[in-house]
Amino acid sequence: MWIRQGILLAFSAGFVAGENGLNGWLRYASLPEAQRQQATSIPSVIVALNSTTTSPVYVAAQELQAGIEGVLGAKLQVLHEPEVTASSLSVLVGTVAAYTSKYGNRNISSLIADGYWLSVKAGSVIILGQNERGALYGAFDYLSRISQGNFADVDVVSNPDAPIRWVNQWDNLEGTIERGYAGPSIFFSDGLVVKNLTRVSQYARLLASLGINAIVPNNVNANPNLLTAENIEGLGRIADIMRPYGVQVGISLNFASPERLGGLKTFDPLDATVIKWWTEKTEALYKRVPDLAGYLVKANSEGQPGPLTYNRTLADAANLFAKAVQPFGGIVMFRAFVYNHLADWTVWRADRANAAVEFFKHLDGKFLDNVVVQIKYGPIDFQVREPASPLFANIPLTNTAIELQITQEYLGQQSHLVYVGPLWKEILDFDLKVDGKPSAVRDIVAGRRFNKKLGGYAGVVNVGTNTSWLGSHLAMSNLYAYGRLAWNPKQDAQALLQDWIRLSFGHDRSVLDTITKISMESWPAYENYSGNLGIQTLTDILYTHFGPGPASQDNNGWGQWTRATSTHIGMDRTIANGTGNAGQYPPEVAKVYDNIETTPDNLILWFHHVPYTHRLHSGKTVIQHFYDAHYEGAAVAQTFAPAWESLRGKIDAQRFDEVLFRLKYQAGHAIVWRDNICGFYHNLSGIPDEAKRVGNHPWRIQAESMALLGFKPTGVTPAEAASNFTAVATARNGTGEAVATLNFPDGTYDVAIAYYDILGGRAHYGAFINEEPLLEWYGNLEDRLGHAFSEKLDGHSATRVTIKNIDIKKGDVLKIIGLANGNETASLDYVAILPRGIVD
Repeated sequence: MWIRQGILLAFSAGFVAGENGLNGWLRYASLPEAQRQQATSIPSVIVALNSTTTSPVYVAAQELQAGIEGVLGAKLQVLHEPEVTASSLSVLVGTVAAYTSKYGNRNISSLIADGYWLSVKAGSVIILGQNERGALYGAFDYLSRISQGNFADVDVVSNPDAPIRWVNQWDNLEGTIERGYAGPSIFFSDGLVVKNLTRVSQYARLLASLGINAIVPNNVNANPNLLTAENIEGLGRIADIMRPYGVQVGISLNFASPERLGGLKTFDPLDATVIKWWTEKTEALYKRVPDLAGYLVKANSEGQPGPLTYNRTLADAANLFAKAVQPFGGIVMFRAFVYNHLADWTVWRADRANAAVEFFKHLDGKFLDNVVVQIKYGPIDFQVREPASPLFANIPLTNTAIELQITQEYLGQQSHLVYVGPLWKEILDFDLKVDGKPSAVRDIVAGRRFNKKLGGYAGVVNVGTNTSWLGSHLAMSNLYAYGRLAWNPKQDAQALLQDWIRLSFGHDRSVLDTITKISMESWPAYENYSGNLGIQTLTDILYTHFGPGPASQDNNGWGQWTRATSTHIGMDRTIANGTGNAGQYPPEVAKVYDNIETTPDNLILWFHHVPYTHRLHSGKTVIQHFYDAHYEGAAVAQTFAPAWESLRGKIDAQRFDEVLFRLKYQAGHAIVWRDNICGFYHNLSGIPDEAKRVGNHPWRIQAESMALLGFKPTGVTPAEAASNFTAVATARNGTGEAVATLNFPDGTYDVAIAYYDILGGRAHYGAFINEEPLLEWYGNLEDRLGHAFSEKLDGHSATRVTIKNIDIKKGDVLKIIGLANGNETASLDYVAILPRGIVD
């Protein structure tokens, strides 16, 4: 080894007890003494009005017992046949019906399915659910309050805003997770449901605490083999584990299953043999899982089979399944994510954003009552900025649900902090003004606006075997916010965040303020350094969806086009001259979006194709806004890690160090994003940055300009993924040495080293000043981060390490040694010698 161990990351010396994130926001940590003293009247016993161990009421009592002991240090006995009355100092939990049968009428007529009444008064707590699931939700509400030090008397009825509050896992039967960044599946392995479902039970507990009432564990790109007898039995075991928490199981279907699994010659939804096959398969499923929530279907999208093969409609397909599950009370969630991924980009009026309305509007009123069309929040695909999908306004006779993505597929894949609660709030609060009347998206999906009985929320989540559940401790704020917003979308995104912080990290004011600040800044920062003005997230859509790749957006069939040329940028979605997408919105909204003067700046490139020199409402040109925003966003990302470091000792060591590592990585990768995007559009437009930052890096030493031994200059793809368009790399299994004499004034500097970390090995690096070791590290990010990794030198694999506070004198010699490993070459882009306060 070149240098002393432990220089790269010093582990926290904090005194807080260690945690691994497994309990999420259900830690039930002991309150500080001052807050515990505010609990003047602690209940003496827990009364549960159901003694069946698989009942959500029984589970609620166990949860109350554990929570009160953890938070207040009082272990209460649980009684199921109480000798006490409801007026005693007790926590009583049950259904309204059970309470009425034992204690007399308690008429809470305002409760709806899954709703609850919580009464706290002078140490007496009554929690009554309209059903057993509601009673469990009320128990979690009470525990959330006391865990946050809130002992105020309360008398509240809480009802869910919408009946459907589902999560969609994208887990594959072999155990991988599509768009998963937190390890393998907790549900499947080797083609079957796993034997040990402990983590599934723990997951159900987290979901129940948020009011989530159903889960689809398998990928929407479904495997027909999920419907084998062995896997149906496995699904039954999953349902048995989750049922005590009130979480029902649904499944995603492969539309061609009758052919691929059943051996039929067709999967035509109107064919009698196909109908019979699905009817019998549904009966088999409900025999094992009598409370199966229903089916989720992705059809005729991205190569998935569907009814269009037989010239049948999407309604024909949805209704096939709806009829099958209808006798059992099941529902069908039919995804509106239907589009042609082989579109002709040379056609000016072609537009993927139009697809949902084009496919579904003419079918309005043709779906059965137990079909819900599941609509992504925007017209494209979970981008950092999209308008609300116009489909919400175009099918008033059809049940709808909004699909939100908790997994950060386009938003840094949990390697970047991005709290998306504010993004979702903007969409849910948006008024589509259908027929000139108030039509907030949240009211449409809840069924209120168009008087529909079904509707709600579907959250795409990538929970895996990692003990942090999502791979990142801070990303759990997104799962928490999703569940809370699905229950009540009128809640404030920052208030929800702060509830989560107190429950997850404690009550220290500096912890609350710091995590609030960096989380609330994270979405705007990410939008700024990835893609702004409505241009979408400028990632590489043809590969991993992680790092920058603006050129990949255009000239292909996927339809996430920017129409960027040397003079203009943006999609023309106007009615008269463009794709007409603006005209899919109701007239009042269409009028705003169709007019370049009234379109908000943050969507200008979504709706309009403009010169780079077009002036925004802000007064800046489009291109200068791009430059400024990317530099500003990357600069904000540099502040996250130092802010987190100020909390050392106030957060347990494991979570502190794991979060710090990710925030340091984000700081480096934000600069990769900034340089890629600014460099690309600078080269494309030929318009200089007024601030003279783009392409001007006086503190950098380009690797190709160093004295090289074993390293050779190499191009990268795209070229902007390397500073000065060139990197250096060793041969496979080779060794390289890069040396430079430093020509900077004497002083204290930060030394940032840009390199590439690709799949296939763990290259070994060392950095030295005058032969004295600075840093030793490995290209092992794939062991520490969960995003989709690259096998080549590009914007996905580009990254940086930084060594702080190094004393440097003019004439000092910097040397970097790299040892390739396996299929990973050692590679370098540049070294930045940064005075204090300079970000580069």
